[in-house]
Parts: sequence; structure tokens; C-alpha cells
Amino acid sequence: MEKATQFVDLVKTQKSFEEIKCWTWSELLIALKQCQESLPNSSTMLKKCMDLLCQKISLADNGASSSASSVNSSRFRLSCDSKSTESLKTNSASTTWWFDDLLVFTTESLEIFVQSMILHEFDQILLSKFLVHFQKSKFLTAATDEKRKVIESVVDMLDTLDENVLSLKALFDILRVSLGLNINKDSKNRLEAMIGSRLSHATLDNLLVPSPCGANYLYDVKLVLRLFKAFLSGGLNQASQLSKAANLMDLYMAEVAPDPCLKSSRFLALALAVPDSARKSYDEMYHAIDLYFEMHAGMTEEEKEKISCALNHKKLSYEVGIHFSKNTKFRSRSTRSIPESPKPETESLLENINYSKSLINWPHNLTKEEKSSEQIVLYHGKFDVVPADNERFKVQLEGMQWRVVELEKLCRKMQTQMRKILKSRVASSHCQVKSLPKLCS
Repeated sequence: MEKATQFVDLVKTQKSFEEIKCWTWSELLIALKQCQESLPNSSTMLKKCMDLLCQKISLADNGASSSASSVNSSRFRLSCDSKSTESLKTNSASTTWWFDDLLVFTTESLEIFVQSMILHEFDQILLSKFLVHFQKSKFLTAATDEKRKVIESVVDMLDTLDENVLSLKALFDILRVSLGLNINKDSKNRLEAMIGSRLSHATLDNLLVPSPCGANYLYDVKLVLRLFKAFLSGGLNQASQLSKAANLMDLYMAEVAPDPCLKSSRFLALALAVPDSARKSYDEMYHAIDLYFEMHAGMTEEEKEKISCALNHKKLSYEVGIHFSKNTKFRSRSTRSIPESPKPETESLLENINYSKSLINWPHNLTKEEKSSEQIVLYHGKFDVVPADNERFKVQLEGMQWRVVELEKLCRKMQTQMRKILKSRVASSHCQVKSLPKLCS
């Protein structure tokens, strides 16, 4: 304690920084706490002292390999007693041994510390974990105003780090606690931008943020729209990232669709939030819209029309397209169409019809077993796959089926007659052969 008091005196009289290099970790912390209370944050000596603190942490985390190659590291290690950074590292099984010690920082000192750690090229993943730990620990006893100040400071510091080191889950946790604190707009935008830049790695659970206090809808849809806007504004997203974001949006739409208080304009905004190029298939979006229509039966036709237009019908699978064409909830004729398919059932039916005609032309080329195995697929009666609104085409197919069946009956009758004629001719020839000896005699 005596040395700590001397340190403050040293700072006030601007004595040489060399005089405090031999101080231990605990002595330096005491001095820093007093320094925060008696000196302005712009103090040169405070910054130098913070720099020394960063070097001690770096030395402990770098280990013996760094001390063997650095003269300065050796100097720091030799200056420490039984409570030195080296002994602290030995007694700690984790690299986070210094986290709780630095909770003495004010938010202003925290900013100086983070800047110094970045200059020392400290592990930014560990540094980001410390900032999250700092925020959570301070919240245990802080008042509302102090919590707001801590959140804003932590967000600003996280924004100075490489975005790839940030934990997306931690960012969403900070986002959730910040929603009720009314943090300043700049910090809010920074936090949403950090999350938005990595949104393709998010999960559905991350996005299910409860609606603001007083709102009657379940989830904060406006927040999700802002996050997707931040994601797309980055401009460096690859096709795979866009595809993941589109899949995430489809899952989110399906989750919020049953909410009876979700306005159609908000739901439409979700459907249009991701560009068409990001989706290879619109099947999941279709199911989400179908669910929304089912849970919001009181919608006007105009509202349904707007949401239906968000679907790219050409990117629906054939099965989903069939369901869509029959779905009475999509009542607008302009949005309903018969889906295209590489080879729909109708083409297969026509091919089978043509093959049936070939049976008539070449009945002698087929055995009984072959004919039974090649019998017309039309007997299965799969006309339910034909769109219900194309009744004329359905009737035509049924008529063709009936004619093919009749032709097959005629074919079998002709084959039976041919076998009888052939059998009679063979029998006649056999009799003629038997009568030859008698004629010869």
C-alpha cells in the first residue's frame, strides 16, 4: 500500500517511468485503482502504467518461449516476486486468470487498456472474451445508467476487434440485454452491424428475440429485418453465405407465421428481405406463406396478392407446385399456374399410350409374361396428378385410356384367333405326314 501511495506521488511529480517497472502485479493493480480516482484519463503516466500492465499479461500468456528470445521479457520476469505474472500463470490452469483482477477498471480505463492490448498484438479472441466477462460481471451490481454505459463501452471496444474473433452467441446475448436499456444510436448500429456481418452463421434460436416491451406481437421482426439489411449491405457475401441467409429467413418466417398479431406488411417485408438470387428453391417460403394465410383468415385479397407475388413460381419443385396450383388459400388466378416439370406424369402416360399401340402392331413379338409385365401403366389410374382446373385435358386422357383398353382387348382377341388358326394348320400338317406311308404303299 505504501508503494501504491508512492506511485501516485510519482505520477503527480512526473518522475521517470523506469521507477515503477519493478512493481508486482498486485501493487500495480492497487496503484491503478488509486490512479483512476485521482488522475484524468488523458494522463500520460496512466497510459504508460496501463501499457506496463498489458505487457505483464502478455508475458504470462506467452510463456517461457517468449522470455527466452526477448531481453525486455526477461527484465519483466526478473522484476516480479512470488505474486508475479509468471507465478500467477503457474497457479492458474486457464489463460483467463487476469479477468477478475481487471474488473476494477472504469469504462474509461477499459478503453485505454483495450487499445494498448491491440497495440501489443494480444490474442483478440481472448480479449473479446474478457470484454464479455467484464460486461456480465458489472451487470451483477450496476444500476441502469451504469449498465447502459458499460454496454456502450463494451460494444465500442468489440467493434475495434477483428470481426472473425467475435462470438456470435455472445453478440446476441449483448443485443438482448441492450434492448431494454435504450443505448445510444451509434452503439446500437455498431452492434447490429457486427451481428449482421456474420448472420449467415446464425441459428433460428439466435433470431427469436422477444418483441419490445408493450408490443403485442411475439418476436422483434423489425430487428431481424435490420440485421438482414446489415448483412446485405456488406456487399462481400458469397453465394453460399447468401443461400444460408435465405434458408435462415425461411425458417424464421415459418416460426413467426402463426403469430396472430403479425401484420401482413411485416411478413411481406420478411419475404422480400433476401434477393431472389439467394434462393435455389422457394418451397420453404411457400410453406411459411401457406401457414400465415391459414392463421390469418381475415386477410384481404389485396394483402394475399402482395405476399403471393413474393414467390418465384419457377423455383417451386414440381410436387410443391402441384400443391400450390390446387391451394384455395391462394385465390388469385394471376398467381396460380400449372408448374413445369422435366417429365411430368402426363408425358409418361402418353408414352405408355404409344407403346400400347405398338402391342397391336407386333403381338407375335411378345410372350405372355412380357405382355403382362408391360401392361399399360394407365390401369393404375394416376389422373389425380393432373391439375384440377384443367378438366378438359383430364377428360381427354381418360378417353384415350378407354380407347387403349379397348384396343388391347381387340389385340388379345386377334392373338387368340391367330393361335387357333396356327394350331389347326399344324394339326392338318401332322395328319398329312401320317398318311404318306399309306400313299406310298
